[in-house]
Amino acid sequence: MDVRKELISRFFRYAAIDSQSNGSEQSLPSSPGQAALAALLADEMRALGLQDVLVDARAIVTGVKRGSRPDAPSIGFIAHLDTVDVGLSPVISPQILRFEGKNLCLNAAEDIWLRVAEHPEIRPWMGEDIIVGDGTSVLGADNKAAIAVIMTLLGRLDQQELGDVFVAFVPDEEIGLRGAKALDLARFPCDFAYTIDCCELGEVALETFNAASAEIAFTGVSAHPMSAKGTLVNPLTMAMDFISHFERNDTPENTAGRQGFFWFKDLVANDSEATLTCLIRDFDTEGFDQRKRGIAEVAERIQLDYPTGNVHHQITDTYRNIATSLVHDDRAVALLFQAMGELGIEKKLISMRGGTDGAVLSARGVPTPNFFTGAHNFHSRFEFLPVPAFEQSFEVALGICRLAAVICARS
Repeated sequence: MDVRKELISRFFRYAAIDSQSNGSEQSLPSSPGQAALAALLADEMRALGLQDVLVDARAIVTGVKRGSRPDAPSIGFIAHLDTVDVGLSPVISPQILRFEGKNLCLNAAEDIWLRVAEHPEIRPWMGEDIIVGDGTSVLGADNKAAIAVIMTLLGRLDQQELGDVFVAFVPDEEIGLRGAKALDLARFPCDFAYTIDCCELGEVALETFNAASAEIAFTGVSAHPMSAKGTLVNPLTMAMDFISHFERNDTPENTAGRQGFFWFKDLVANDSEATLTCLIRDFDTEGFDQRKRGIAEVAERIQLDYPTGNVHHQITDTYRNIATSLVHDDRAVALLFQAMGELGIEKKLISMRGGTDGAVLSARGVPTPNFFTGAHNFHSRFEFLPVPAFEQSFEVALGICRLAAVICARS
């Protein structure tokens, strides 16, 4: 089977498994479909001759394609099993449509169209096959396109040409990078790794946000309105006053590029208590630390304003900017850029306003940049994957493995 056919076949097979993560569940994995996909991938990895294939109770799959070049670095590839829950159907129905410059009908029964005027990013793919969904769900190229790339790669690697190639598939990336945090690095002992996640043809992410979440708990004093004066402390008012101390435009909807933000995301309150959650994001480490200090300082101020109430805050780091690890080992980036250059792919560096499993691995000592799957409009019913870009993602992965054995020596 040629590469194009195999990539498409694998993508359709993996997309057919509902593996949407569930943020309301604390278990890992958060949904049974992820475990089903993990089991399928483990079986396929064994059939491809990988060694040390293991899928554990948390649906974390690992294995290694052994090479015969001990002087070559060991490389890792990691992708996530889950698709995102944005309130659409968890059932993905991919299809291939030819783009001839006209609007694409995704679903005639429900009159859902991908309109060129609304999505001009499709224009460069005139005359090409495009993988789309049926408009009732995301397509799931994030991240099943990456899984298809990695699995296709494993079947085409000649062990005489490379060092060891480690693979990990992890659950629940979309709800806090949970799988990457739980990955036993003894099962993934590579020198450096790559995530293949989101991004159109040529896009490379060498930096992500530093990320943290804050939970601020307000305890008030309840009282009947007839005797409330001087006694009642409304925890909802405390929470609103807390939010008011932050710049109104320092939010996701008012920032772009390398600008950070605070995102007050959830507020649950009653007469006695209120709990506010906030996401903290910043590319710059100093700015990130200042934002976390800002949460603590405002909490102290609200406590002074409401002396008979109580304010408690907790800040938890989620992931770190991958750039901090890449400065110590640039082999992964050098290989990636050379592979793209030899394929004639223009690199488009982006500051990823989000996180990847690579951000977790980088913070844990495994430098892990990210490159493109080739798809567009992630987390949307209008997500689409041009087949030529999909193929180029595979070619880059293959090129990295082959180049590593030629130009890199194990450090």
